[in-house]
Amino acid sequence: MTLPDWRNNGWLVEHKPTRSEIRDLFAVIDRDLKDSRVSGISDDCRLNVAYNAALQAATVGLAVSGYRAARDAHHYRVIQSLALTIGMPADLILRFDKLRKKRNVGDYERAGNVSAREAEEMTAFAENLRRGVLDWLAANHPDLVP
Repeated sequence: MTLPDWRNNGWLVEHKPTRSEIRDLFAVIDRDLKDSRVSGISDDCRLNVAYNAALQAATVGLAVSGYRAARDAHHYRVIQSLALTIGMPADLILRFDKLRKKRNVGDYERAGNVSAREAEEMTAFAENLRRGVLDWLAANHPDLVP
């Protein structure tokens, strides 16, 4: 499937990104990456903040490609779109989605479900995704690089 197919299915809405929007999203990513390294907060919170950084990085790829996710299954669609935007391999998307599910349990069902290793893994994943999106942006849409 392609992004236009996703739009036709109602999963995406067309969107025209601006450089300031992309700059602002990178500011959120950077803030959340910094916050994910704060000691003294729970591993649940650290994973949640790092997850948000990664989600915003994926949102950059989708926005620059001319879309935003519709409300239904928003996070899932943003994550899955990485294959169609920056060409992320399926195994990394699967890992991101597993961490999304882990985050959901910690956010909505049960505290203390996240290990320090998982929180660190999410932070490393988000840092790598930020770099990957920025490299993709520089190579494909240099006019939108913040």
